[in-house]
Amino acid sequence: MNLPSTIFLSYVLLSFLLITYYQVEATDGDNQVISLGAIIDVNSRIGKEQRVAMELAAQTYNNTSNTYKLALHFQQPIKDPFRPTSLARRMIITQKMQVIIGMHTWKEAASVAELVRKSQVPVISFAAPSITPSLMPIRWPSLVRMAKNGTAYAKCVADMVHACSWQRVVVIYEDGDYEMLALLSETLQDVGSLIEYRLALPSLSYLSNPGEFIREELFKVIENTQSRVFIVLQSSLEMVIHLFREASQMGLVDRESAWIIPESITNLLDSVNKSAISYMEGALGIKTYYSELSSEYQNFEVRFRKSFRAKYPEEDNSSPGFYALQAHDSIKIVAQAIDRMASDRNTLLREILSSNFVGLSGEIRFEAAQLYQNSTFRIVNVDRKSYRELDFWTPEGGFMSSLPTEQGSNSVSRNTESLSEVVIWPGKLTTIPEGWSLPTKQKPMRIAVPGRTSFSKFVKVDRDELTDSYTYTGFCIDIFKNVLPLLGYDLPYEFHPINGTYPDLVQLVYNKTYDAVVGDVTILEERLQYVDFTMPYAESGLSMIVTEKSEESTWMFMKPFTWQMWVATGAVLMYTMIVVWCLERKPNPEFHGNWKRQISTALMFTFSSLFFAHREKIYSDLTRVVMVSWLFLVLILNSSYTASLSSMLTVQRLRPNVTDIECLKKNNMKIGCDGDSFVRTYLEQVEDFKPENIIHINSEYSYEDAFKNNTIAAAFLEVPYEKVYISKYCKGYSAFVPTIKFGGLGFMFQKGSPVAKDFSKAILKLLEQGEIKKLEDKWLNSADECFNNSTSDTTQSLRLGSFWVLYVISGVTSTICFLLYTIQSLKSSHTFRHEAEGRNGHLSDESQWKRILLIAKQIYSRKHSPFTHEHQQAMAPQLPDIITVTSPPTVTVHSS
Repeated sequence: MNLPSTIFLSYVLLSFLLITYYQVEATDGDNQVISLGAIIDVNSRIGKEQRVAMELAAQTYNNTSNTYKLALHFQQPIKDPFRPTSLARRMIITQKMQVIIGMHTWKEAASVAELVRKSQVPVISFAAPSITPSLMPIRWPSLVRMAKNGTAYAKCVADMVHACSWQRVVVIYEDGDYEMLALLSETLQDVGSLIEYRLALPSLSYLSNPGEFIREELFKVIENTQSRVFIVLQSSLEMVIHLFREASQMGLVDRESAWIIPESITNLLDSVNKSAISYMEGALGIKTYYSELSSEYQNFEVRFRKSFRAKYPEEDNSSPGFYALQAHDSIKIVAQAIDRMASDRNTLLREILSSNFVGLSGEIRFEAAQLYQNSTFRIVNVDRKSYRELDFWTPEGGFMSSLPTEQGSNSVSRNTESLSEVVIWPGKLTTIPEGWSLPTKQKPMRIAVPGRTSFSKFVKVDRDELTDSYTYTGFCIDIFKNVLPLLGYDLPYEFHPINGTYPDLVQLVYNKTYDAVVGDVTILEERLQYVDFTMPYAESGLSMIVTEKSEESTWMFMKPFTWQMWVATGAVLMYTMIVVWCLERKPNPEFHGNWKRQISTALMFTFSSLFFAHREKIYSDLTRVVMVSWLFLVLILNSSYTASLSSMLTVQRLRPNVTDIECLKKNNMKIGCDGDSFVRTYLEQVEDFKPENIIHINSEYSYEDAFKNNTIAAAFLEVPYEKVYISKYCKGYSAFVPTIKFGGLGFMFQKGSPVAKDFSKAILKLLEQGEIKKLEDKWLNSADECFNNSTSDTTQSLRLGSFWVLYVISGVTSTICFLLYTIQSLKSSHTFRHEAEGRNGHLSDESQWKRILLIAKQIYSRKHSPFTHEHQQAMAPQLPDIITVTSPPTVTVHSS
């Protein structure tokens, strides 16, 4: 704050005290007169309302108080602002000024508070800073701010912008209110919006021709921004009237624009001349809410109208506004503090800060010398020469059609999505305006198109030398043309080929050289800081392409089965062999002989069954059951093995030369990529490839040559390009499934452009209808029988998981048959022993041992004697005769 301004404000403060001050101790009977100084502009509409309201409040107190009387002293216009401040300082000390009220701007309030800092005279200010400094109570201990800071107001504005889905706004403010500007910028960023342009207007006192100056500044807005959402911060009524008059004449208050007027103007809509607000039709305003239903307010309104008409008959509107209610409450604060001070013997300042009542302007309660932050705003809509009240707004509940009751206030969910009432916007529009300057035929949308691309199927620009015109074709161009009919409005546009890199295209849109980019642009987080993208019309990720070589192996015959299958088959084979040997060992003569012969016979029998070539005769029924389950398993395995091996031998098996990124870096191999895209930077900074190992490939046709002459060992392409390349060169190449994902391919627009949102909706509709899939088949997928090779084998080895049930059936069947055989053998042996004991009686121990030795000798001679099969059959009946020995120790052998 400069020195002349400080001197002026100081002199304004105290000069009127010198002129209108009368003795504090003048008495009317025993009543003590308390002098109150009111620093207000009594020549303005706000000052007139405040003066009448303060006089009514003082009159009410004076009529009821028997101890004190209030005397008000109002400021008179001062022509000489350069009187020494020392005189004013002596006036405060000698005349004992007790309370100072007023100051409609924060600069005035801060100057007065600094002036009375040592005298500790209470100062009740109608203004407060947008952002409250933490040390303010220490610097100005006697300053009482009867106003709220700008936090709630900024949040309300941000919620309105968010509810209407506006992403970029223009802020207009009188020069100097930088704190409010910073606060609003921060709250807008919290809802995803930003200030695109800041228009600072000087005070009207510095402008000789306000209309011409404002008109020139608005022309700059039109030239430098497309946003048509205008937020007016705290400004004087005269400045706002000039602003809307010029904006209306320039067509900025039309069907595509939106205006939000400040609280300082909205609070005057009840009282100002109605013709003054006719230019604001369609604007939204934020008004401090106060109840008009109380009897106190209604009585005050009647008295105010009567007194105001009598004092200012030239004014055509006698309704009280918010500032009149605020002024009335300020006198009530002092009056109640004086009464409490007489009984509590506290200082007047302390009693003022302890105020707690519901006044005409709302709840009066102070925290840290500032009015309690319980903000409730009313959203209003200027309609012709009046206004309509829409929703309420609170920091806790957001927008609501009615204020919640105290009991149910905790259950109210915060609504910031929409207003419940219909808004009449500028131009009588009933739908939310775009808030953006849409293209016209005279000024079409300037769209940049990549003129140099690695893959021409996405975007291709052809120039006609004769006509010097361009033809645009490709996958991206067709998507753009399919989107236009779905927008719901006409979008004039013109294409401009740009032979630059993709970062260059981002910069051209960011600096507003072009409105949009239509092409194969990848959505990246870094780019979203500068531009807006539509939703992706194609997926994106980083894929690695390598060459393949034929895979040959001498162990190919083992490939049809996995090692688990081979182990399981061998285990079941051995188990089946053992069970067959046990079951056939006694009844089947082919399984007789020594141990070596028996095992070889059983093994040969079981192994030959794999090829259904076994010729041994089966004697046991249980063996037949075992063989049925085993042969069924063999049948399935044979057919599956044959089919799998045939497929592996007839289809060429290829193996990639490189399997992962680490192999490339470890062996210092060369790789290729599109140098104009972000891929090269990503490979260097994220994947840590050496810059000298990255080869710039300019065209899709250059990749094949680079692979053939071993210039590169791998190529890194985004998924859409990889699909195009593999679909064309499907023989001898392999593409790895990408593990690194990006945002996809989308169209680029200026930050905050509503056209981007409309394009996203249209693209989503094309995806749901399958139109983009058709365009992919048309442009990106090859028409021949080419298919996309993968890094996995064409024919997979057969796994145990597909056959385990058959193995279990075979094993369980063999086990059951073996158990049945064991039970049957034990049972036969037990029966035979009892029969022998009944026939021979009690045998001596000696005869028992002799018979056991004889039986063992017979069995041994049978296994080792080279008898013929007929001789063995002849000896078979001799065993029962041996067992039927009747009397020991003689053994009788009968020949038949």
